[in-house]
Amino acid sequence: MTDGSGRIRVGVNLMWLVPGVVGGSEEYTVRALLALAERADPGLDLTVFALSQFREAHPEVAEAFPVVPADLDGHRKPERVLMESAWLPRELARHGIDLVHHAGGVVPPAPGASRLPAVLTIHDLQPLLMPDNFSRLKRTWLGAMLPRSARRARVVMTPSEPASASVVEVLGVDPERVVTVPHGIEPWATVDAQRMAEARHRYNLGERTILYPAIPYVHKDHRTLVDAFAILADERPDLTLVLAGGPGPVEAELASAIRASGFGSRIRRTGRIPWDDLRALYAAATVVAVPSRFEGFGAPALEAMAAGRPLVVADATALPWVVGDAAVRVEPGDVAAWAAALARVVDDPVEQERLSAAGRRRSSEFTWERTAEALAAGYRLAATIGEDGER
Repeated sequence: MTDGSGRIRVGVNLMWLVPGVVGGSEEYTVRALLALAERADPGLDLTVFALSQFREAHPEVAEAFPVVPADLDGHRKPERVLMESAWLPRELARHGIDLVHHAGGVVPPAPGASRLPAVLTIHDLQPLLMPDNFSRLKRTWLGAMLPRSARRARVVMTPSEPASASVVEVLGVDPERVVTVPHGIEPWATVDAQRMAEARHRYNLGERTILYPAIPYVHKDHRTLVDAFAILADERPDLTLVLAGGPGPVEAELASAIRASGFGSRIRRTGRIPWDDLRALYAAATVVAVPSRFEGFGAPALEAMAAGRPLVVADATALPWVVGDAAVRVEPGDVAAWAAALARVVDDPVEQERLSAAGRRRSSEFTWERTAEALAAGYRLAATIGEDGER
């Protein structure tokens, strides 16, 4: 499955990627592609097929690879699915693509779109394992499309070993066709004292701070953290809770929980903020908390470790695999246990230093070079597998 030069011509389908809307999967996908470009693999020739605004949102990708834009902004899903099923197959053929990477979790349903050998990235199986977190339409669509897509793909990629194991267990994919392509992270730049002081003033932080950077989705479980903070706050008047991240589907429920906590004046809901501000909030945090009940990976946990911040995470799905022994792990949803764990870290500088050092060591294992190597290996594996699944 190569051209005359022996190179594998890979088309990367990013029609699902609406810039600024799809969350952490956008950063993961874009940075993985850039890492592959930095690797300069002589056996791979990539072309990106994306929405009209992608080139402007990610000019660095357009500099690294040819980008074929669709005349569509992607905000209306039926139109996007139609383009994936009609426009995309024509463009893949026109550009002589050998192998198509559907990076958004599904292989388009039309026969023409699934004719080429495919690699599929499944970020997680939450729609199948926690269907009540989704609208009826979305869980019906993904409930049908995820199993079908996994069967259609020659190789399935996921961002973590637990996510890979769930693809094998839940979807019945041969483990030899599943490749883990983990997130990476750059070496963390130090935030200077002036920048941190500006962030403290801008977001009105107390002397000690708990940070949770996440869009309010049901599975992110902000409520557990708010309720745990209410237990801590009475005896710690210098403690602030910062909930960073853009608006989400359970924004109203989160606002209600903050009001009911009795400590709303010390809970900061920042909304979406610039990356430099978020880096400063990490630097200012006494502890980072990630109470999410479901993660395919858990990028905020990796960011916290790279920043050298003490970390408390839910003992659920991919988070234990990401953090190893570099975080305190707590049963998801157990408010009393979360309050106790956070108090132990907030009140103990020795424990803070231990977790900080362990986090830096752990985060150093997640390099973008490792990501690029795994991504390239997945493409090569797919190129060696025939239609019957044999290599």
